Amino acid sequence: MKKTFIYLIFTSFLGLFSSLFAGEIYVSPYGSDKNAGTKEAPFYTLERAIKQAREWRRLNRPEVTGGIYIRLEDGVYIQRSSLFIRPEDSGTPDSPTVICAAGNAHPVISGGIAVTGWKRGCENPEIPEGLRQKIWSAKAPVIGNRRVETRQMWVNGDKAQRASQFPDGVMERMIDFNPEKQTITIPTPQITGLQNAGQLEMVVHQRWAIAILRVKSIDTEGGQSVIRFHEPESRLEFAHPWPQPVIGGEKGNSSFCLTNALELLDEPGEWFQEYPSGTIYYYPRTEDTMETAEIIIPALETLMIVDGTLERPVKHIRFDGITFAHTSRMRPSYQGHVTLQGGFPLLDAYKLHEPGLPEKAELENQAWIARPETAIRVRGAGQIDFHHCMFRNLASTGLDYEWAVTASVVEDCQFTDIGGTALLIGAFPDGGFETHVPFIPSDERVLCADISVRNNLISNVTNEDWGCVGIGAGYVRDIDISHNEVCHLNYSGICVGWGWTSLESGMRNNRIEANYVHHFARRLYDAGGLYTLSNQPGSVMRNNRIEHLMEAPYATNDRAFYIYLDEATDGYTMENNWCPAERFDSNRPGKNNVWKNNGPQVADSIKYKAGRIKQ
Repeated sequence: MKKTFIYLIFTSFLGLFSSLFAGEIYVSPYGSDKNAGTKEAPFYTLERAIKQAREWRRLNRPEVTGGIYIRLEDGVYIQRSSLFIRPEDSGTPDSPTVICAAGNAHPVISGGIAVTGWKRGCENPEIPEGLRQKIWSAKAPVIGNRRVETRQMWVNGDKAQRASQFPDGVMERMIDFNPEKQTITIPTPQITGLQNAGQLEMVVHQRWAIAILRVKSIDTEGGQSVIRFHEPESRLEFAHPWPQPVIGGEKGNSSFCLTNALELLDEPGEWFQEYPSGTIYYYPRTEDTMETAEIIIPALETLMIVDGTLERPVKHIRFDGITFAHTSRMRPSYQGHVTLQGGFPLLDAYKLHEPGLPEKAELENQAWIARPETAIRVRGAGQIDFHHCMFRNLASTGLDYEWAVTASVVEDCQFTDIGGTALLIGAFPDGGFETHVPFIPSDERVLCADISVRNNLISNVTNEDWGCVGIGAGYVRDIDISHNEVCHLNYSGICVGWGWTSLESGMRNNRIEANYVHHFARRLYDAGGLYTLSNQPGSVMRNNRIEHLMEAPYATNDRAFYIYLDEATDGYTMENNWCPAERFDSNRPGKNNVWKNNGPQVADSIKYKAGRIKQ
């Protein structure tokens, strides 16, 4: 007993000793990279602080003992290039690198830039005369040698809506969708001048995804207008069979909305950027005081890349109390945006004349995808943790553990106002890998494994690409997604699995437990609060609470479920999941799924423990 007591004192002393001698580096928006990086003389950039930590580790300096703490003082840290974290920045189990808020600070790492010099009034004839004195305009700022192009703008922290035919989320039914002629026929718009609107886009509702198509021409004949589109999206939209718009569905035809033309700028809160001048036009809301408003556009797609390899991974880095904000996504402006599922853009896709692959005899289509843009990309890494961080005002994916990431934690974070998926994990094979072929890597270390996603709030995401999800995991194993609240989504909530395959591919032992998913499927269908694909032996879905399945206003049928085991799902046990009705579905499931006590009869003691644990 005496030896145990002495040992406890000794180990406590060692812990105190380590913390006393941990290296500290301070950063402030008012500092200088010529400073020493102390609290009294902080650095100006996070890049400089990370380089200092790297040098300490390279030289094995005493500051490495007990860990290195990079403390960010209050303020906004503007990134003009992606922060690059590499294997040389790795910590160790006894000496992690911690990038954190200093004291009670709330530091923001931002890819945004302020738009200033706003002037009231506009003489542009494309704007109705009665609105011209209500419109304000400003030139987009210049970075490098060109004006910033953008698809996003935030006014006093609120996302402004791009000029649109209807209010946000409102659509109209199309008349015809013609793959042979590559045209969409719509009711002729009541707004004049759209035939000459060179930046006009069409957003198309197609089952579980949307497409963003750049308009090439409009041919009007009375009450109908025939629309043609630019390449490559025109070919992709009309060649790929899944998903396509529906004509003659249970509730009518699929819907659409026109957007991104100055002629459509007619509602408070809307904006438009003219190309190539870069001029931004904004119709202020009543609460906007333009002389003092903070108006931010993003100038960067990716804020940070944590980039290692299988042989030399990045390890033992933790982010604590940091906000990541203001990123862009420009792909639709250059290529349109046609997706397969989950927000993954198509590179190529078409229907097979003769169905069948060796792995799947009934397969009748082929598809090759790209990975969506992301604010934070992590690959070839382990123990890369995010605690008490906020991800907001981001145009596409928030955080992406892309490949070969292990033993990492995302805990007590908040994701809000995100255009795509909040958190993406694991392989969704892209590039030249056909997406229906099972991904069975020769080295299983490529799979993301042992990642915990706990106690996070994910709300108001998928607000640009409606087909994205709250949490999306592809080819993964030993993933723990527990006690999260995932809500206000346009498609599915928590999705695990990829590949549409019954073969074993390394996906296994995945856990979806005690989450609270609500207000989902707001705009799309064929959705699930909890959604899975493919064979995942040893996996469980238990003690979750799923409710407020929304009736998507432009759905052509009612295919949305609290739990949806989509194609070839196998190896799951669904147990004690509370939802207000047994609205479940399975699409070609395997033989090893087990259902136990799911629905409104699940005990309140389970129901009310789902979701975030109060601190």
